[in-house]
Amino acid sequence: METVTEVKKPKAAKKRYSIVSGSDFWSSSDEDEGVQPHEKAIAAGQPNPAYCVRNIEQHAFGRREIEIAEQEMPGIMALRARAKDDKPLKDAKIVGCTHINAQTAVLIETLAALGATVRWAACNIYSTQNEVAAALAHAGYAIFAWRGESEEAFWWCIDQCCTPTATWTPNMILDDGGDATHLMLKKHAAAFKHIKGIVEESVTGVHRLYQLSKAGKLCVPAMNVNDSVTKTKFDNLYSCRESIIDALKRSTDLMFGGKQSVVCGYGEVGKGCCQALKALGCV
Repeated sequence: METVTEVKKPKAAKKRYSIVSGSDFWSSSDEDEGVQPHEKAIAAGQPNPAYCVRNIEQHAFGRREIEIAEQEMPGIMALRARAKDDKPLKDAKIVGCTHINAQTAVLIETLAALGATVRWAACNIYSTQNEVAAALAHAGYAIFAWRGESEEAFWWCIDQCCTPTATWTPNMILDDGGDATHLMLKKHAAAFKHIKGIVEESVTGVHRLYQLSKAGKLCVPAMNVNDSVTKTKFDNLYSCRESIIDALKRSTDLMFGGKQSVVCGYGEVGKGCCQALKALGCV
């Protein structure tokens, strides 16, 4: 007589989220881009966490990425070593809204080493390196960013940086695209009066600043980094030619020789892209 043995199916692994009591932080260990960490934080009773990232457990890998970037940024590292004892940025409370990658992390940690207090969000919903954001959060920085943010999450993250609290009233803005400036002026007009200066590094953000200036709403000094010589003649021309090829190679895995390429726009960025594509044999 045959014996039938029932085989039990293993239970599906539950999605795991990490919560520290109080308002210490929020991070999700689920890499599903459809899950927004801030929604889980709010549902867990933490509407204003100290930081919010995708997965804090990635911090070790992110730290290695930052250390590699430091080796390629000798200028800013020399500045950190030279001025860290003087604390020239003491009392500076900086809202940052830029791409969050290893290079930006070096900037953030340098600002902090020079005495500044920072809160940082991403200016792009897709460009954040989750492991780098985790490393910064693990080091104690107020980081609100993850790759694949929804539109609602994007503005929530920026608002977490701009909203004044009993211990936090920003007095400087480092912006890329003008979103932090726009939100703070629109939603926190009273706190905007405490801003001592704005630094804007993109064409879009500079245009928005000009619009505010013409409307008489720009009541603080603003620095146009985008039109500086180092940005237009170096970063836009040379750095973009590196990144455009890297991005296309990774996404298409094609040979470029003989391909017909179209570049829309012929500013410094467009010129660099054209030169890079032409060097690989594109028409």
